[in-house]
Amino acid sequence: MTVTPSGPDAAGYSPFAHLTAPNAPLYRQVMRAFLAAKERFAVHLRPDDVLAALPAGDRPVELDSVVKALDSLVEWGNLRADPDTARVTAVEDFYRKRFIYQLTQAGEAAEEALSAYDEALGRRGALQAVALHDIVTQLRALLVLAAEQAPDPAKTHLALDALASRFSALADNARAFMGSLQRTIDLHGVEEEAFLAYKDQLIQYLERFIQDLITLGGRIAQLILELDDHISPLLRTAAAREATDASPEQEAHAEQEAYERWAGRWAGLAGWFVSRDGRESQARLLRGRALGAVPQLLAVVRALNERRAGRSDRSADFRTLARWFAEAPDDADRHRLWRTAFGLYPARHLSVDAETLAERTAHPVPAATPWGAADPLRISPQLRRTGSYERRGRSRKVEDRSAARRHLAELAAKQAAETVAARARLATRGATRLSELGELDPLAFGLFLQLLGDALATWRPGMTRTSASSGDGSMEIRLTALADGRIAEVRTPGGTFRGPDHAIEITDLTVREER
Repeated sequence: MTVTPSGPDAAGYSPFAHLTAPNAPLYRQVMRAFLAAKERFAVHLRPDDVLAALPAGDRPVELDSVVKALDSLVEWGNLRADPDTARVTAVEDFYRKRFIYQLTQAGEAAEEALSAYDEALGRRGALQAVALHDIVTQLRALLVLAAEQAPDPAKTHLALDALASRFSALADNARAFMGSLQRTIDLHGVEEEAFLAYKDQLIQYLERFIQDLITLGGRIAQLILELDDHISPLLRTAAAREATDASPEQEAHAEQEAYERWAGRWAGLAGWFVSRDGRESQARLLRGRALGAVPQLLAVVRALNERRAGRSDRSADFRTLARWFAEAPDDADRHRLWRTAFGLYPARHLSVDAETLAERTAHPVPAATPWGAADPLRISPQLRRTGSYERRGRSRKVEDRSAARRHLAELAAKQAAETVAARARLATRGATRLSELGELDPLAFGLFLQLLGDALATWRPGMTRTSASSGDGSMEIRLTALADGRIAEVRTPGGTFRGPDHAIEITDLTVREER
């Protein structure tokens, strides 16, 4: 069998080819089996060993599927195949295709990269208050070493290495935690029930870390400022200790490169806790971000509670309206729904006479009619010539609009009378059942729905009674839940309104004020 070279120059990124192959989940399981075997110091695996190491739920039925997957991984450079001569008992077995497999350097590097990717993708991070205490301890140890005439290289290197490790973990976890916290606030990939379950612990956790950051951050900044004038010899001592293990070709520049690396780490630590050159420290920014997350979390909780209580926002209203438009049977109903929802009616100026309106009613012109196919519009020659109807000279007489005003006043009086009648129809003498309201006309039923909606908007889980007033303050409703489980029906010309029966009391406040 020909083994494909697995070096980076020969195969490029072919060890990652199994990620986009049709049978990618099986390839990933096979490579994980080899990594687990490597941790047990097992170098080679046979196909039956790989099959036994696969999870029971993802294990193929036949061994040939595993053999094909192993051969494909060999072609991509993830594995290396060697002839299996350990079980040969006859000449025929020697000529039969038998191989044992082991990880290649490229395959192992690819799996380590994928493991790091999976770990970083699923990492939520944490705000480590313990790391702050450890950083204070290591900085104090460096102060003690800086006071010595000849600091011990081993102790200096260990103290700096522990300090860099704790600081790196603190910074990485803080960055990951704030990213996951923002996703939690935005409710991206977070269940509402899970968020409401742990919101209190999360807020307490933030407050505790903020308190530790305020108290320990200032102490760490003070220790860093005290070490600024003495840190360079300690960094060179640690760099010289690292340079002792350098190879002969790197020995000339190893100490300087190590010192620059340690100086960069110290500058990062100082910039994280100390504000300099007009730039705020990362600790101060983190504290502000954590402080701002607490009211944002409370706002999310408030929004979820309002959503659970039945109150709807504008986006929910528009989604419901869009669903109604989609469910409307024809365009006429959609136009009627549009006018009802938005109140946008065609403009009818008072100067349009009755003859024009009658002509438009008798011969309507659809809006989609091209202007060339529509009836011609008669335009005054003066308007075509001068662009204005007005004649030069004396102004025209003021048009008498008293009839139009009288008509509008009659309409307003009629609407007011209908509203008073609707309020009188709905007003109850004491408490009564919702099922006893009887049949309602359209105007009274619309007013009833507004009152019922105002009352239900104040209803909270666990409540048995509530009260509310109409938007204009003319009526008051008291609603009490009943435990008999009856269903109330309110008949209207447009249909029957059904719902759980309640005790209801509606008061006309305008009548009470007049009395």
